Amino acid sequence: MSEERSLNFLEEIIEKDLAEGTHDGRVLTRFPPEPNGYLHIGHAKSICLNFGLAKKYNGKTNLRFDDTNPVTEDTEYVESIKEDVKWLGFNWAEELYTSDYFDKLYEFAVTLIKKGLAYVDDSTSEEIAAQKGNPTEPGTPSPYRSRSVEENLRLFEEMKEGKYRDGEKVLRAKIDLASPNMHMRDPIIYRIKHAHHHRTGDKWCIYPMYDFAHGQSDSIEEITHSICTLEFIPHRPLYNWCIENLEIFPSKQYEFARLNMNYTVMSKRKLLQLVNENYVNGWDDARMPTISGLRRRGYTPASIREFCERIGIQKRENIIDVSLLEFCIREDLNKTSWRRMAVLDPIKMVITNYPEGQVEMLEGENNPEVEGGDGSRLLPFSKELWIEREDFMENPPKKFFRLGPGLSTRLKHAYIVTCNDFVKDESGNVTEIHCTYAPNSKSGNDTSGIMVKGTIHWVSVPHAKTAEVRLYERLFKVENPASEEGDFKEYVNPDSLQVISQAFIEPALADDFNPEHRFQFIRKGYFVMDKDSTPEHLVFNRTVTLKDSWAKEVKKG
Repeated sequence: MSEERSLNFLEEIIEKDLAEGTHDGRVLTRFPPEPNGYLHIGHAKSICLNFGLAKKYNGKTNLRFDDTNPVTEDTEYVESIKEDVKWLGFNWAEELYTSDYFDKLYEFAVTLIKKGLAYVDDSTSEEIAAQKGNPTEPGTPSPYRSRSVEENLRLFEEMKEGKYRDGEKVLRAKIDLASPNMHMRDPIIYRIKHAHHHRTGDKWCIYPMYDFAHGQSDSIEEITHSICTLEFIPHRPLYNWCIENLEIFPSKQYEFARLNMNYTVMSKRKLLQLVNENYVNGWDDARMPTISGLRRRGYTPASIREFCERIGIQKRENIIDVSLLEFCIREDLNKTSWRRMAVLDPIKMVITNYPEGQVEMLEGENNPEVEGGDGSRLLPFSKELWIEREDFMENPPKKFFRLGPGLSTRLKHAYIVTCNDFVKDESGNVTEIHCTYAPNSKSGNDTSGIMVKGTIHWVSVPHAKTAEVRLYERLFKVENPASEEGDFKEYVNPDSLQVISQAFIEPALADDFNPEHRFQFIRKGYFVMDKDSTPEHLVFNRTVTLKDSWAKEVKKG
């Protein structure tokens, strides 16, 4: 956004730190995704925030993978995350992994044991949950809380050596069982998990919990501003407790409101269900809120960055209307996409007075919104054209400015035509319309004096190429599917994808073969060439309609 805005609360914190010389005037942030799924639009907000703050204050951002749970993580997700961050336009200072610090984190745990601040607990998960009490009643000590330092060191070493089964023992921090913050009631900081890790292989069978690995990893990297979402507010005291008791670099955690958006879900677990249960065709399905899905649908990095800038940074949770995201991509594509003609629901028009066999090459601009022009392409024009079925009505109402018996309209970049007749099949469906054209009404050189109010698009029948076109709508038919009664998947929109197997397109669309090349199909919306395309079989995805038609549909319903 070009207009000036006030500082958000995180910028105020950073500017205060810089003014006071905190961290020697450095700004180092991090983006720490867990590689257990594909990033979504909510992560885009965090990416833009962390990288954007560092850039504004001449700092740097690390990309650190929180890979402490080998069961759910995979290198596929690591690679997809790196691709998404780069695609959004950001470069990280260092690519790091929490697994890089497993040896150091183990040493930190040993330090806490030696200080009498951690102990090995043999209790079951159910027993530990019961020992923690509830928010109105203090917890009760585990029978293993009083183990000696020596015994805890021995048992923790044996846990590392693989002598115990999963869940048989855990390491807990010894803090305060009466704390009003449940996270401070002797939280688990290490658990046993005999699983192959995508980077460390089988070296480890104990893994740190996120709450233990997070702050210490920040400290090891000397992160100056550790920015998390609001659900981590109750975790901050433990973050600080670990850093203080280990006497390591004092990274500080700050929290902002995560992005919640209507007509979708933002939970990786729920998104994984949609993928695994075939409600969508993979993580990069163009209906998904994943960054790879948005990219496949035709969203641009600039539009997503603008969206994140517009929604700003808040301290309170709120739900953002997806129409704002759609507005941002329309604004971007209106200025950058080439105009092309495509007929999605065709009916044939025959211009009866146009010379048989004649072909004219008419000129059409690529993008009239570009100052100074953006070049042009040639459009073959002939006696037979495809037009949209909706542009003809046998019994048109008043103020219908397209084609019907006796009605005239302009063909985009071409001539004014008048409908004289039409042909029906045995079922009564109109299969062909007959028109005459005014030879002296050519666009750019019209001397006919004929006044018309409508303009329609077309494609020359003998020159038309074919393409598959996928029309996408919102994946859910309710605003907040996760909060509705029952299974959220019950609210999947059955009409979220319509496939047109054979649309007719102008030749220039086939000539511009480039997956991810974006176009405005005149009067139909913004489209992108899908990665499934081949020169022989073109596929286009609708990114967004030209106007927000969804709100009208909701009101109708």
